[in-house]
Amino acid sequence: MTQPDVKSHIIEFPCPDYPIKVVGNSGAGYRDTVIEILRKYAEVDLSSLAERQSSNGKYTTVQLHIVATGEEQLRDINSALRATGIVHMVL
Repeated sequence: MTQPDVKSHIIEFPCPDYPIKVVGNSGAGYRDTVIEILRKYAEVDLSSLAERQSSNGKYTTVQLHIVATGEEQLRDINSALRATGIVHMVL
């Protein structure tokens, strides 16, 4: 049995509805910090905002959609979010 060809998804830029999910420490100002950083690098669709806490309340996930313009922009967003010290994952 042979494996079918697996094709990775290629993002075409600009991508007007690119989802970003950010997982970090729960706390006052976490959501606002994430939004502020995303706004520095991209147009943010606040109507897509979704927020969820972990079962123990230690972590919060914030998901938003942005207008992604390129890989460099996405790397910059990732770096800026991680530099806060409160973000654990950017998906």
